[in-house]
Amino acid sequence: MNQEIVMKLLQNSIKTIILLSSPLLISILCVGLLINIFQVSTQINEQTLSFIPKILIIFFSSLFFGPWMLKGILEYIIFIFQNIPIVIKI
Repeated sequence: MNQEIVMKLLQNSIKTIILLSSPLLISILCVGLLINIFQVSTQINEQTLSFIPKILIIFFSSLFFGPWMLKGILEYIIFIFQNIPIVIKI
């Protein structure tokens, strides 16, 4: 198998993973940071206080970014299926 094709497929897969997971990860990071600042300032050490809002943010972020993420996954799957003959030929 040609190394250029393998590297291109690997590069596209890593780019797709990072691109599609970044909205959820960034939203969780921001909410977690805000909750931790609130907990430190009020000296509340309750674990559920940080866990429940993160679950809600994942849910609402998935609803908001879900169509865009699905489109990205479908584009990548189509790209992979279009390149199957090229990979098999080599």
